[in-house]
Amino acid sequence: MADTAKWYVVHTYSGYENKVEQNIKKVVENRKLHDQIQEVQIPTEDVTEFVDGKPKKYKRKIFPGYVLVKMIYTDDTWAVVRNTRGVTGFVGPGSQPTPLSEKEVAAMGINSTPIIEVDYSVGDRIRVTGTTMDGFTGVVKNIDLENEQVEVLVSMFGRETPTTIALHQAIRLDD
Repeated sequence: MADTAKWYVVHTYSGYENKVEQNIKKVVENRKLHDQIQEVQIPTEDVTEFVDGKPKKYKRKIFPGYVLVKMIYTDDTWAVVRNTRGVTGFVGPGSQPTPLSEKEVAAMGINSTPIIEVDYSVGDRIRVTGTTMDGFTGVVKNIDLENEQVEVLVSMFGRETPTTIALHQAIRLDD
């Protein structure tokens, strides 16, 4: 039995991650187990998705179906977590809880950098919106997520004109 808390991975039914997190926290609060079960986390990442030129921000689960629990492993803490509704077991050989190594915890990179997604890709036809070229159509030449820009070959006066616009100023055209 260790006296320092370690991170353990708990497997849950799909879609039960938030409920499992809430239930474990409630039991910890009610039984005053803060010193034994110190943290419960659902690893998420910030995602910005551009759909029809409008940004939609949300948190996406990095490991759907899993919850991380930082606890001191004892028979009692094992029972609290294992008997939580929605929990199917601990991750480890033979369902024996195996703590994550320091290297694994560091590699998790929880909430490190936001993710941006767009509903178009290189080669797709788009319509420009919100610029002086409003309404013009073009073909996506390059997408620069880091700088939130897209390079487009816009058809102007019968010629292909390269231009760079913000990601949200390009709306994918359905062919």
